[in-house]
Formats: sequence, structure tokens, C-alpha cells
Amino acid sequence: MSHPPPEASRAERTRTEPSADRTDDLATLTAAELVLVAYRSRGHVETLFALWPDELPVVVVDNSGDVDGLRSVVEARPHTRYVDGGGQGFARAANLGALSSTAEVVVFVNPDCRPTPAALAALVRGVLEDEGALSHAATMLGTDGEVESGVGGWEPTVRRVAAYAVGRGGPGRTFFASPRRGEHLEVDWTTGACMAVRSATFRALGGFDETFYVYCEDVAFGRAGRRAGLRSVLREDVTVVHGSGSSGAPSAEMMRLRGVSFANYLRRFDRPLPAAVMRATMIAGSLLRAAANAVRRRPFGGELAFVRGLVTRTAYVGGREVAAVRYAEVGTRGLAD
Repeated sequence: MSHPPPEASRAERTRTEPSADRTDDLATLTAAELVLVAYRSRGHVETLFALWPDELPVVVVDNSGDVDGLRSVVEARPHTRYVDGGGQGFARAANLGALSSTAEVVVFVNPDCRPTPAALAALVRGVLEDEGALSHAATMLGTDGEVESGVGGWEPTVRRVAAYAVGRGGPGRTFFASPRRGEHLEVDWTTGACMAVRSATFRALGGFDETFYVYCEDVAFGRAGRRAGLRSVLREDVTVVHGSGSSGAPSAEMMRLRGVSFANYLRRFDRPLPAAVMRATMIAGSLLRAAANAVRRRPFGGELAFVRGLVTRTAYVGGREVAAVRYAEVGTRGLAD
């Protein structure tokens, strides 16, 4: 069973509270339903339920078959639905929750982050008032109070991937955004860790692309939104603490899935030559990082797992291959631009 991040971290003590009026926040949140995709995350879900008022509608999509007794926790809370995700990965599970919602807005929330009602209400208000927005997403903070890398970003290109591989960051230079606290950036996509979307928009775009078992579905969603003339909005004024990597699955397994999803994103949306160049560049950059970490006697298993995913395009969850099977099922339906 996973454990929630420390509840009294410096990040939580210093975060922005977009609204101090609890009554107004609750009124705003009646238009929304929160979507939590859980994987052996009972401890996290219980912490979130304690943080949120009972009036707040929530759907929990359980991808671990109730092995941790999550269903009883969900069914004991009012205004809360339990959905069996069938162990089919994040994108498919999130779609199960969101596409079955009758709320005007759905808010995707990772179980290991800690959004307050005020932060959630700010995102819901933002997306309802911003007709040109695909989504409004919170800026995610680590427990040290620093902005996490990858809270959003830009479409991968050969130049951006090369800059990332050699460690040359900066707004728009790589495909991952790493803004300073309070810095506003115009991005192509935002993380789905805490993101509000109008339900009608989500349905019109077909939800998250289920080609991806986990990871890159948010990048693909931003791409679909841009093609529809919509903007992904990263809210620098709404900050949420995120215990990245502590939501239930082993880190090496998840890093391999990251590599697979990135390789499959390139395969799905880019032409063969630039896709091959970007994939090879990421492999080389990751191997160099692993070597540098080994020399410094720092952990490097995550980089190697990422490379395995990039190279093999296969990944396993519970001994079952999930990535190549999913791409064969769904990914071949898409065409590169």
C-alpha cells in the first residue's frame, strides 16, 4: 500500500490559495466531478477524502481490482462513485470515469497530489470562463516547494529533443516546461495530474488517446486541442503539492513505460525519419546520463529502464506486457500529419 507525502511540507505551507471563500468554492465545484485513477492507492485516496468536503463529487476508477479494499472507502463517502478500471492503464481508466460523468466539468486528479478545494475551484472557474481553453491545469510542486519539471511543455521536435538530451533547457527549447515559481508560460500541453476540462470538450475530442497505457496521453490531448483551435493553460497562480512517483507502481516499471510511451508518441504522430532521429537522440542522451550518474555513484537504473522502453517499445505490469499490445490495438488507427 502506498503512503501519502508529508502533509506539513514547506510547499503546502507556502502554496497559493486562489480563493478564501469556502462557500463560493463549493458552489463552483458543484459543476464539476473529480476523476481519480487509483492503483493500490487507498492511503492516498483516504487522505484526499479527508482534505475535501463530502459535498464534492468524485469518481474513483480503481485499476488494481480492489486489492487494497478501496471500494469500501469509496462507497462509504457520499457523492462518490466507484468504477472498476480493469487494470487497463491510466488513459483508458480516466476515460471510463470522465466519459461517464454528467458534470459540466471534469477535473483529473492524481491520487498522490494534494489540491485544496480552493485550488480545484480556481481551475473549474478558469475553464468555464475561458471559452478558448482546452484545459486549466495547476502548477505541480515537489514537497520541497520547487516546481516540478514536466508540468507542461511543447510538441517534441528534433531541435527540442536534442536540447533536452544534452541538458540545455529553457522555455520552448525542450519539450518539457520547468517554470520558476509564479512564472507564466504559454505551453502546448499540460500535465493531467491536476487538470480541469469541460466535459463537452473532452467528449468532442474523444477523451484521452488510449494508444498510451500511461504517459503521453496528456501530450496527445494537448495536440488534439490545438488542432481544434484550443489552448492548454498552465496556471502559475494555482499550485498543488505532488508526491511524484508514489502512487503505487514500482519506479523502474514506470520509467520503462515512460520510454515506451515517448517512442510510441513519435511513431504515432511524426513522420518516420524525424521520429527515428528523435528516438535515437533520446536513447543516446539517456545513456550518457546513466553513465554520468554511474561515475558519480548515483542511481542510474531509472535512465536504463527508460532506454529499455525506448528501444523495445515493450513494458510489463504484473508480468503482463501492456504497451505493444495496446499500440497494436489502438495506435495503428492514427496517421502522422
